[in-house]
Amino acid sequence: MNASNASPATDADHAVVLPPTRAFDSVEAGEHLPDLAIPLDRSLIVATAIASRDFQPVHHDPSFAQNAGSQDVIMNILTTNGFVGRYITDWAGPNALLKRVSIRLGAPNYPGDTMTMTGQVTELNPETKAVVVAIRGANSLGDHVSGTVEVQLP
Repeated sequence: MNASNASPATDADHAVVLPPTRAFDSVEAGEHLPDLAIPLDRSLIVATAIASRDFQPVHHDPSFAQNAGSQDVIMNILTTNGFVGRYITDWAGPNALLKRVSIRLGAPNYPGDTMTMTGQVTELNPETKAVVVAIRGANSLGDHVSGTVEVQLP
């Protein structure tokens, strides 16, 4: 089919339905976020390091990483930070605003493992409609990432 025969696309043909953004009033202190399991493979670790312009060989060259004392290539912190943001916005919704992300790295993420993100609401500020979530991303070696994220909800 060439362009002259193609039927025009309508907005409905390309509509993306986003989940609703959580309302501040719907969140409770102590609430647990749904777990998010992220399978880690070599392509994910290498591609995300390159996409974030982190060309350090420990993120894409297994021999270099092993000579540096690592089991294999390791996920970079920019990717980890991206997964933390995704985890929170998947729960909070597309109109939530990340205000502060404070994380600490622990065990490395290696190919062939799975990182499981978990979280719990620890603070609510009704004046600013800010929610603080304690997060954890664990793999078979222990905690890869832990910290807190402050998100503002409508």
